[in-house]
Amino acid sequence: MVNLFPTIIYSCMMGMTLFALLDVFNRPKARQNLFLTGLLFLLLIHLAGELFIFSGAYVYAPSLAGAQFPFRVLLGPALYFYAHATMSSDKAINKRHIILALSGPILVVLAMLPFIFMLSPAEKLSLATPATRDPELWQIAIATCLVATFIFIAFTALFLVMAFKLHHAHLAQLKERYSEIEQRSLAWFSTVLVIWGATWLMYAIEFSLGALGWAWFGSGVVLPILETIALTLFIHKALSQKVLSASEKGVPRVKQARTALLSDEKMQVIAAKLEHVMAEDKLFLQDGLSLNKLSEATCETENHISETLSQYLKTNFFQFVNRFRVEEAKLALRDKNKLIITIALEVGFNSKSTFNTAFKKIVGQSPSAYRTHLLEEELVE
Repeated sequence: MVNLFPTIIYSCMMGMTLFALLDVFNRPKARQNLFLTGLLFLLLIHLAGELFIFSGAYVYAPSLAGAQFPFRVLLGPALYFYAHATMSSDKAINKRHIILALSGPILVVLAMLPFIFMLSPAEKLSLATPATRDPELWQIAIATCLVATFIFIAFTALFLVMAFKLHHAHLAQLKERYSEIEQRSLAWFSTVLVIWGATWLMYAIEFSLGALGWAWFGSGVVLPILETIALTLFIHKALSQKVLSASEKGVPRVKQARTALLSDEKMQVIAAKLEHVMAEDKLFLQDGLSLNKLSEATCETENHISETLSQYLKTNFFQFVNRFRVEEAKLALRDKNKLIITIALEVGFNSKSTFNTAFKKIVGQSPSAYRTHLLEEELVE
């Protein structure tokens, strides 16, 4: 029996994934692209498995039913390994993580052994229709599906958490070295993780309900739509993501800087230099300002500046620079004829959204609200 709506949706997703794979194949063989290829290939297997069921093709090859289960449990690990290749400067993946990832499919295969060897193709096909099911064989099928689903949930959740932590460390490292992080931060990645997590959780719930013979009004509709949104967003963002240099990845720099253990007197001297080049020389107005450029301007090492910022000034490079930019913007906002986007660009920000976020975090209100407040004070005076 063909379930038309999910058949069309999964066919479209397979086409989208195939086009993405062709695009990646034609790109330089960077680690990021290699791991993206692996992830897209696993997604293709998953989508083919869903299409195999919803299109009714399983009646022609019932022995292939469930063949995608071991590959599906690799989706979470593959997403983490892609994140590692994209955001970590360490080219070698932890062997324990590799072994852990591979143990997932092995566990699924072990759980499927009764289903594989105890049921003939004809018996597997008979399970698709309630009227022809053998109760004992149906119990084996249900147990297999539920165990495989539990393993899928456990491994997916674990590797998604690991990916979140990796992204958090990446953002922390960027804020220690750069004043402009939009193009390097992979801000989209956390959103994709949340959507994929919700999608795969929905898959596990719907698959388990189906195995138990229960259905709900969104069965065969909500999950395909959610998967389409997640896949479209991921493919669009992953294909447009530039390959980062080694200096744009890695462990937060502040952790390395703390080993220097500078004296308070030395950090006070460095802090004075930092304040001078910002307040007097207005270094914060410089495009693409980085920790390296600040190091050159102050004749202090990057590690010493990082430690001074974190230990003495209780901040990081990103926040330190933004504080001066926001203070400059507060002065410029007194001119009511100037556009806010113009002010944002003039003080060193490269987008209005970044400016609004930084301004609100430091001042406590948006630039437009701050300008309104200034105008109200002038009227009172």
